[in-house]
Amino acid sequence: MDISALLVFLLIGALAGWLGGVITKGGGYGLLGDIVIGVLGAVVGGYVFSVAGVAAGGFIGSVITATVGAVILIFLVRLLKRA
Repeated sequence: MDISALLVFLLIGALAGWLGGVITKGGGYGLLGDIVIGVLGAVVGGYVFSVAGVAAGGFIGSVITATVGAVILIFLVRLLKRA
């Protein structure tokens, strides 16, 4: 993985984590927190999209996939914190 791909990967993670926080009315989680949530959200979103038979490509598709996953992840974490 070259440096530009790594930077794009981190940018998508940060953007998706921040968007996930805004959508779930939690705000951001700081740069590092947003990146972690976004990267984990990309994994969750990729799995959910593949099960649903949906494919999203390119930068925007990656951000959408990661954001959907981040929202799901934040929702599940909040659910577990209540229990």
